[in-house]
Amino acid sequence: MKKAAICTIGDEILIGQIIDTNSSHIAKALNTLGIRVSTMTSIGDERDQILGQLNQLLQEHDLIITTGGLGPTKDDITKRALGELYGSTSTYEHPQQAAVVRNLLTCRGVPLFQSNLDQAVVPTGCEVLVNQLGTAPGLVFRFPQERYSHCPTLYSLPGVPFEAIGLLDSVLHDIQQHQMLVPIVHKTWSTFGIAESTLSEMIADWEDHLPENFHLAYLPNTINGVRLRLSCYGAQSEDTLTRIEQEFEKIRPILGTALYSQDETSLPEAVGQLLRSRSATVATAESCTCGRVAHLLGSIPGASKYLFGGTIAYSNSVKINQLKVPTETINKDGAVSQQCVESMARGTIELYGTTYAVASSGIAGPGGGTKEKPVGLVWIAVASRLKDGTIKTIAQSFNFRGDRERNMERFAANAINLLRLAMMDTCI
Repeated sequence: MKKAAICTIGDEILIGQIIDTNSSHIAKALNTLGIRVSTMTSIGDERDQILGQLNQLLQEHDLIITTGGLGPTKDDITKRALGELYGSTSTYEHPQQAAVVRNLLTCRGVPLFQSNLDQAVVPTGCEVLVNQLGTAPGLVFRFPQERYSHCPTLYSLPGVPFEAIGLLDSVLHDIQQHQMLVPIVHKTWSTFGIAESTLSEMIADWEDHLPENFHLAYLPNTINGVRLRLSCYGAQSEDTLTRIEQEFEKIRPILGTALYSQDETSLPEAVGQLLRSRSATVATAESCTCGRVAHLLGSIPGASKYLFGGTIAYSNSVKINQLKVPTETINKDGAVSQQCVESMARGTIELYGTTYAVASSGIAGPGGGTKEKPVGLVWIAVASRLKDGTIKTIAQSFNFRGDRERNMERFAANAINLLRLAMMDTCI
């Protein structure tokens, strides 16, 4: 299997000024080709550091992909350093990239300076991936075997995410054209409601008896639960995917209702698919989640077919006046209670005329908790309009121990999952 390294270049990454999102996109894309990313690293805008670390990576890897350091300002020295590393002693202006630079700046009404045109100047001997989305091209350096005892290739991409990802298809195509790749097949099942450690114990015997070339990965996520990715490396037959699916089927009874998708569909998307398949609708009433449940449901394309709206009922007065929660419920049981969220859900389903309603009320923190109702406690309710017109309500409490942001994410995700379970139960 080919081994790759991904390297970001730029002080802005190291000081936390910007977040590196390129590496995860690149790693995922390489993995689909059967290329193992063994190293991710970041380098500052210093010549010696760039030369030293890239030279080391080239000795140990078949492929290197760098992002960043190709801008028009004086601190962007990557291109010069790469030319030096490659052994190129001259440069030239690449005509196609120069044309893109002129066209982009003209369309934007930006003056054309020599520093802009210098973006199209590249080291002699490298290959160029023309960047139609920006001024800095992608660069390809193929090193001879006598240099590193193998023939590594280095790809240099701009750091701007949409430009780097825009050039990624060209990089992948080039890799496929020049590398002998070992096939790899993936299949992912997605679960929610079982902790990663618990899930690992539940399926330990199954995992221990997987075929030798099968590998299981646990991919936990606050919103989407735990994804199980089963991979077959060095797949030689066309029935590999079928074999993976057969292995997964062995644990279906163990996963039960925790299994919500047999691919990488997100939890909000899976719930949206259920709603669409039943021509059902939903509305939300949110106190502690402050609109996050509606946001997650509404982030899916086509959500307008099933998401009617929502109420942020942070104040008790909103709960009472808009959602018709009885004042005595608030006074007796409190806003964070089963009685309150069930009443919120019933009031919401009546207010919006939907098939379902989801309500949440909790204590996200860092303050506001008591011994009886600690920080991290949330009550969630789902109201379902049955075929006979009656309304059924279910509620569940959860206790988490994160900070405010993490608690709110968990509250919202579990609210969406309770909606999923309610739909499975009511079969509307």
